[in-house]
Amino acid sequence: IMSRIDYSVWDHIEVSDDEDDTHPNIDTPSLFRWRHQARVERMEEFQKKGEELSKLLSECRRKLSEAQKKVQELSISATDDAKAELSKAQAEEKKLKKEEREWEKKLEEHNREEKRMPWNVDTLSKDGFSKSIVNVKPDSKEETEEEKEQKHKTFVEKYEKQIKHFGMLRRWDDSQKYLSDNPHLVCEETANYLVIMCIDLEVEEKHALMEQVAHQTIVMQFILELAKSLKVDPRGCFRQFFSKIKTADQQYQEAFNDELESFKERVRGRAKIRIEKAMREYEEEERQKRMGPGGLDPVEVYESLPLEMQKCFDEKDIQMLQDVISKMDPTEAKAHMKRCIDSGLWVPNSKTDDGDEKEEDATYEEVKQEQEETKKE
Repeated sequence: IMSRIDYSVWDHIEVSDDEDDTHPNIDTPSLFRWRHQARVERMEEFQKKGEELSKLLSECRRKLSEAQKKVQELSISATDDAKAELSKAQAEEKKLKKEEREWEKKLEEHNREEKRMPWNVDTLSKDGFSKSIVNVKPDSKEETEEEKEQKHKTFVEKYEKQIKHFGMLRRWDDSQKYLSDNPHLVCEETANYLVIMCIDLEVEEKHALMEQVAHQTIVMQFILELAKSLKVDPRGCFRQFFSKIKTADQQYQEAFNDELESFKERVRGRAKIRIEKAMREYEEEERQKRMGPGGLDPVEVYESLPLEMQKCFDEKDIQMLQDVISKMDPTEAKAHMKRCIDSGLWVPNSKTDDGDEKEEDATYEEVKQEQEETKKE
């Protein structure tokens, strides 16, 4: 008959998700350094003590071995001096044997104390425990970037509505129940989609909704961190997170809130960058639409013109433009007029509404010629 498994050993576990590196989507160092650091220091100190005891025992045994060897050598000699030395060596041997028993006793007690210590994340994560926490084990296969992208796309297409529903939940109990009914949502794909959803909402200036979804994003991130630290599938430990957060002490709750606020700031930053990029792209599109026949932007050309020439275009006064050009350096005037044509500010052979010819050519020479003919008349 198969013996029943004694699960009572699991009652002696100090399980905590208060460590491990923060998920890449969160981009933050460990969330709970204070607890983890304190435990790590205790473990290191305990381990150091054990190493020191082993070292002292080894040193005692080395001295005992030398003393025993000396006793054997002196036992062979029959001289009076040797007998005196033998007596001294035997006393040293006896003393070292007593010390050896004392060090062995201390080391045994240290080892018993180690076995009585609660397991925690640092010990559970060892190979000896990794397969005994829950039956659901994470997929250890390394995925390529293309596979991850396709997996995310397929997952979102199938469960987008459910992810959005989870993102809008508020109460701990509602979130736990929804994940219990839909455990497939407890994964990286959900967390990644929620992050994108937050940025989209902030770009759309739906700030209150963004903050709500951000809360659920951090909930999912915390669950993933717990699973990562315990080396289990997230679906096997999300209830532990809710159990912990609903009865959390002040430090744990503050850590959650700090991470939430930090995440929202990062979302606002990413949204701002996206908006600025969209504005630049829009402005570039509008600029391309404005481009003149010579590939120049009329707005840029206009702003680079002397104020006197700008006024001519503002008032659409050809005579004023002719007067301004006549007073300019010929080379400079030609350059300005060419740029005006290339940008479309000045269109050669254009006609007025009543059909009268405005200008046959917008080159500098022709504007000057028009001016001369006007003076003759």
